[in-house]
Amino acid sequence: MPLPSIFRRKVAVTGIGVRAPGGGNTKEFWALISSGTSATRAITHFDASAFRSRVAAECDFDPVAEGLTPQEIRRMDRVAQLVVAAAREALADSGLAEGGGLDPLGTGVSVGTAIGSTISLDQEYQVLSDGGRKWALDHEYATPHLYSYLVPTSIAGEVAWATGAEGPAAVVSTGCTSGIEAVAHGARLVQEGSADVVLAGATDAPITPVTVACFDAIKATTPDNGDPEHACRPFDRTRNGFVLAEGSAVLVLEEYERAVARGAHIYAELAGFGVRANAYHMTGLRSEGHEMAGAIDDALRMAVRAPEQVDYINAHGSGTKQNDRHETDAFKRSLGDHAYRTPVSSIKSMVGHSLGAIGAIEVAACALAIEHGMVPPTANLREPDPECDLDYVPLRARPADLATVLTVGSGFGGFQSAMVLTKKESDR
Repeated sequence: MPLPSIFRRKVAVTGIGVRAPGGGNTKEFWALISSGTSATRAITHFDASAFRSRVAAECDFDPVAEGLTPQEIRRMDRVAQLVVAAAREALADSGLAEGGGLDPLGTGVSVGTAIGSTISLDQEYQVLSDGGRKWALDHEYATPHLYSYLVPTSIAGEVAWATGAEGPAAVVSTGCTSGIEAVAHGARLVQEGSADVVLAGATDAPITPVTVACFDAIKATTPDNGDPEHACRPFDRTRNGFVLAEGSAVLVLEEYERAVARGAHIYAELAGFGVRANAYHMTGLRSEGHEMAGAIDDALRMAVRAPEQVDYINAHGSGTKQNDRHETDAFKRSLGDHAYRTPVSSIKSMVGHSLGAIGAIEVAACALAIEHGMVPPTANLREPDPECDLDYVPLRARPADLATVLTVGSGFGGFQSAMVLTKKESDR
C-alpha cells in the first residue's frame, strides 16, 4: 500500500560501494558486468574436492589493502569486513565523508544478511570441537569475539562505528531477499523522516564447507565443475543450478531535496518497493509467479509508474529450473504484453549468487545501469529455454535510455521482493 503523503519524502541514491567477485571496487564491478565477463571459478577458500559443487564466485578481497587495522581484522568476520569496506567507499563517493556535512544523529544503517558470520562460526566450531572429535565443546578455546559472530546485529554495529552513524541501525535477514529488503528498510527510514541519510545494503560470505554442503544436499548449486566460467547459465535450456558467491554492496540513501541542495551527484531515485511471501514451501515455487507479481505491482504502485514505463528488469535469474520459469511468468503477469518488449538480464551469470548480499549488489547495478545508459547482459545464455521466452539480453550489454528500472528477488521460505529505481527528476 502506498505511504501517506506525510511519509513520502523522496529518496536519492548519492553514493555506491561494491565489493563483488571480479572487482575490487564499484568501478571494477561495473566494468565486469557491462563486459559480460564471468568471475566464477573453482573454490579456493578451502579444499572442496569432496563436494558435489566445487565452483564459486569469490572476491579478491584484501582487508589490509582496504585499510582495516589488525584489531578490526581479528574482530570482524569476513562478512563484516566486506560491508565495512563497501560502506566506506559509498560514503566517500557521496561526498559526505571527511567534513562533507554528515550529521551523525541523522544517519542510519540498514544491513541485510542471510547467514551472517558463517566463516568464523565454522572455524570456531572446528577449534572448540577439536575438529569435530568432541561432542562437548570446550569454551576455554573460544575467541572472545564469538558472541559477535553469533549475533548478526554486530554487523550493523560495525558499519555504524566505521562511518560515525548514530541514527537508527538494524539488520534485515530474509534469506536471499535480504539485500533488497534492507535497502527498502533504509528508504523507509528516509521517507518517514527517521533519518536524512541511511547507509543501506547487504553482505554475505557463505563460501564455507557447511554452506556448500547444505546446497549440495538439495542439489541447488551447479555440478559443472569442469567449466567454472560458464557454470551459471540463467534462462538457458541447459542450466542446472546456481553458483554460490560472496560480496557486499552499500548505497547512500539521502532525502532528495537535501541531496539537491548540497549539489550531490544523484545516481537514481529509489521510488518504490514491495514484498510478499508465498506461504507455500521452504524451497519450492509455484510456476505461475503470483507472489513475485504481487511484489512488482506494489513496487510500481508506490513508484507511481505504469507497467508500460519499465525500461529494464534486473531478474533474480539464479539459474535454477524452477526460479527462471517462475519469474518469467511473474513478469508477464505484471507487465502484460510489455514484458515481451522489455530487456531483462541476470548479473548472477557473472558474479554468482551471494545469498542475502546479491539483492543490494543488484540494486547498485541498476543505479549504475541508469547512470551509464547500459543494460548488463546475461552471460553464458547461448541456448534459450523456450519456456523463458522474454528478451534476456544474451552475452553482450545493450545501450538504452533507462528512466525506470525494476529489480526483483526470490528467497527460500517463499520471500519475494521488488524495487523500482528511476532516473533523477531533472534528467527524465
